[in-house]
Amino acid sequence: QLQLVESGGGLVQSGGSLRLSCAASGSNLDRYAVAWFRQAPGKEREGVSCATTRSDVTNYADSVKGRFTISRDNAKNMVYLQMNSLKPEDTGVYYCAADWGPLCTSTSSAFRPYWGRGTQVTVSS
Repeated sequence: QLQLVESGGGLVQSGGSLRLSCAASGSNLDRYAVAWFRQAPGKEREGVSCATTRSDVTNYADSVKGRFTISRDNAKNMVYLQMNSLKPEDTGVYYCAADWGPLCTSTSSAFRPYWGRGTQVTVSS
């Protein structure tokens, strides 16, 4: 059973950067595409980014394009989200989620079989 644990969240000022990590255990992460989602208070969970197993295809929400970068190190069973030029509207709990297989399903749906518990990101203005 694949298990995911996020880390790297915190409090940062607007314009700052954070790097989130997602550590996998229980199975090889290289079998799955992995996505990052976030959820702000009172809002629905939204897809942020996804990477296929070999990172040959990555996609991003329009709101984070040019500022966030997803990457993965399959040898270490890790996925990362580098977040630059952070804005207050980026505040929320960030989750990593493994997909059903090697390809990214649409991040407009949060239907995924494996989820971490999330890490809080707070961007102050």
